[in-house]
Amino acid sequence: MYEFVTGPLALAAILIFFFGSAGRIAAMLLLAKKDKVVYPYLNLHYGLRSLFHWVLPFGARNMRMHPFFTVFSFLFHIGVLALPLFLRAHLVMWERATGLTAPALPEALADTLTVIVLLVCFFFLLRRIVSPEVRYVTTAGDYLLLLLVAAPFITGFLATHQWTEYRPALLFHVLLAELLLVLLPFTRISHMLFFPLTRMYMGAEFGAVRHSKDW
Repeated sequence: MYEFVTGPLALAAILIFFFGSAGRIAAMLLLAKKDKVVYPYLNLHYGLRSLFHWVLPFGARNMRMHPFFTVFSFLFHIGVLALPLFLRAHLVMWERATGLTAPALPEALADTLTVIVLLVCFFFLLRRIVSPEVRYVTTAGDYLLLLLVAAPFITGFLATHQWTEYRPALLFHVLLAELLLVLLPFTRISHMLFFPLTRMYMGAEFGAVRHSKDW
């Protein structure tokens, strides 16, 4: 079972992720092309300027108005991106499959990032329950999606430290990660794909047309 999950099933999940992501981006670009306003207003200078400010911690006014949320959000996204890519166990698997490798995160840092990701997931959960404006736009699917994001980190942490049966925890970790990968292009998490495109368009419109900042 483990060989199947880490072999053919993993390959299928990766292919669905890449082709699904490419399809969603292509559909968005085609939709923008049909709009007579989007492409004429695009401006690389203003678009990149806006993107730079929005990926910079506290680079936008909205971030400065909500400092705690900004810190939590940046730590969460750093962990979510860094752990799958630079965790030592993951790099070993990539090296076996492709021959490529990269520097691994120190174990203490990896553990710290994992705990931070899980704590921020809990914070996001409380925010959806407590904050009226967030609760208003929250559906049951959003709670399930948040649980699905947290689940691979929980099972991976348990498997790494062997706080439970190692093999089942590892199997669930891989399965949950693959499920998340498959769903990513088709759920709200797809904002990771669209964020650079929408941010650059907003920056171009504000900078080239309105002659103002969007941050």
